[in-house]
Amino acid sequence: MSWQYRHTVLSLCMLAFLVTYFARLAISPVVPLIVDDFAVSNTGIGIALSGMWLAYGAAQFPSGVLADRHGERIVILVAVGGTTAMSLVLALAPVFPLFVLAAVLLGLVAGLHYAVATTLLSRTFDEIGTAFGLHSAGGPLAGLVAPVAAAWVGVRYGWRPAVALAAVVGVPVFLLFAWRVRPTEPRRPDQPMRDRLAVAPLVELLSRPRILLPLFVAMAGTYVVQGVMSFLPTFLVEFRGYSPAFAASVFSAFFVVRAVAQIALGRLSDRVGRDAAIGGAMLAGALGITSFVLGPGLVGVGVAVLLAGSGSSFFSAIDPRFMDALSDTERGAGFGLVRTVYTVIGSAGSFGVGLATDLFGWGVSFSILAVLFGLTFAVLVANWALGTGY
Repeated sequence: MSWQYRHTVLSLCMLAFLVTYFARLAISPVVPLIVDDFAVSNTGIGIALSGMWLAYGAAQFPSGVLADRHGERIVILVAVGGTTAMSLVLALAPVFPLFVLAAVLLGLVAGLHYAVATTLLSRTFDEIGTAFGLHSAGGPLAGLVAPVAAAWVGVRYGWRPAVALAAVVGVPVFLLFAWRVRPTEPRRPDQPMRDRLAVAPLVELLSRPRILLPLFVAMAGTYVVQGVMSFLPTFLVEFRGYSPAFAASVFSAFFVVRAVAQIALGRLSDRVGRDAAIGGAMLAGALGITSFVLGPGLVGVGVAVLLAGSGSSFFSAIDPRFMDALSDTERGAGFGLVRTVYTVIGSAGSFGVGLATDLFGWGVSFSILAVLFGLTFAVLVANWALGTGY
């Protein structure tokens, strides 16, 4: 197969996603250093991380509206450039309230990318599950590099240089995207913004049966993934007793598995159906997180990484399911709206895990995540058994 322009677009969208993910993931490995520096609790840092993910989710719907009006290319460039700049601002925050504000702004600009890039790819490729899987692999690839790099820099130079590493990645990707991706035609350049924000059509879209069920699954699954990504390195240090360096390596391995699983699951959803692929991911995730809590020694952690990493890749199957339920004209703002809803609700995972840990301990907080993954699997099985058509 010869290289075509659409492959350039896919590759650069994946790299852009890598940048927005890198900036957020670089925080998790240095959470203990941030907690010590600012003298805050796990709940406090959980609020900051949840605020970041909440803003990330809230940006999804406006990003789709902006892309419909101005074209996808300019929105993605703003996302990558803004993420690069805000990672530097975050690293310079002198006090914790400003750290929280910078984290929220980082999430806001990073959130402009995903829905817009996904919509662009849905216009470019026929087998969208495969394309979405490859695009989504940018996140796990960031997870392969960011935790180890941030942990290494954090131990030697402090958490601020570790957080600022995202700028090193972001600048060349921004320049490359601006150089190689052509301007894209907006779909609705003349439609007033107030028409796109009318409440009744938004409620109607979200209330459709084919949207409601995957929306519930996506909200619960995102809550789990946010909790794991925010606290897995700290969980491994404080609950399982591993060193920070080993915990960062396990975190990276988690994302290696996730990178492979994103592509495989997207392909699988094109071949055997969206719900079968999603259900398999949810079951694997429930078993994997259970193994993090109860699995014996290194074997338990290894099994957990394989299964939990695979489970957290469900996005590459569930996002095509939403696209299947939307018309071509709805995919920009419509998919952005869906992403906003499930990412905003799911962003509470960081706060939820931090609070549950402070109240009940690490074992209980991660067990709750395993139960939520198991619940989504049960809902999908019940939907299939009852033949509801949702």
